[in-house]
Amino acid sequence: MKKLDNASEPKDTANLPYYKSTGNEIDVFEHAHRNKLPVLLKGPTGSGKSRFVEFMAARLGLPLVSVSCHEETSAVDLLGRFLIKGSETIWQDGPLTRSIRMGAILYVDEIAEARPDVLVAIHPLTDYRREIYLDRKNESVSAPSSFMLVASYNPGYQRGWKELKPSTRQRFISMQFDYPNSKVEEEILFAETGVLLSIASQLVKLGQKIRNLTELGLIESCSTRLLVDAAKLITSGLPPRLACEVAIVQPLSDDRDTVQALKDIVSLMI
Repeated sequence: MKKLDNASEPKDTANLPYYKSTGNEIDVFEHAHRNKLPVLLKGPTGSGKSRFVEFMAARLGLPLVSVSCHEETSAVDLLGRFLIKGSETIWQDGPLTRSIRMGAILYVDEIAEARPDVLVAIHPLTDYRREIYLDRKNESVSAPSSFMLVASYNPGYQRGWKELKPSTRQRFISMQFDYPNSKVEEEILFAETGVLLSIASQLVKLGQKIRNLTELGLIESCSTRLLVDAAKLITSGLPPRLACEVAIVQPLSDDRDTVQALKDIVSLMI
């Protein structure tokens, strides 16, 4: 097997952020980095996409620059702009440009939420060119071999113009993320919070129950992240049912009937 270059040598695993692998995603990511390929992570909110990227950046010994997209995110926000400072006009790199100069991993979270001009700006980074053009400075910035573009989105709730076009998706290699199985999820809760395994088991069963209740019409279901938050509160001494209400039930819905239905489920299972 071809060895990773020096920039990609894994660090001491004892110092890495906690991440529980559920498949071959680590191996795929390392091969993508080695071959200078951009990666798209698909999956529901709270399924571990952001933690995975943080883990891989530390594993490869690379800086990480993260951008959380929303409907107002524009190409200028990512590329950079001229600013007035005193009597001078200076250029300030945006996170995309800065990450390229650093040779970092650029993580564009919820890329489908950004404006279309953002996709146009990053397209040259997703093919053989691996560069961007700053028209306001008349400058081309080429990415070093260590640079990697990683994007994520949740195809479960994207609608209309926010859906990624096939032509954009095909510029990335893609990995599907989902909620882990019960055993792995229990391990995650224990490792992240130190909660009793009996409580971790109850929380995981609660999460699975909520995920299967499609009749509630939840936009987002109970993520592993929410279960971790509830476990942290329980570990610090908050009563389990109250912890589940504020960390799981209330974040999932504002509808009174839905909230009450979720609270009833918590009362039955916790």
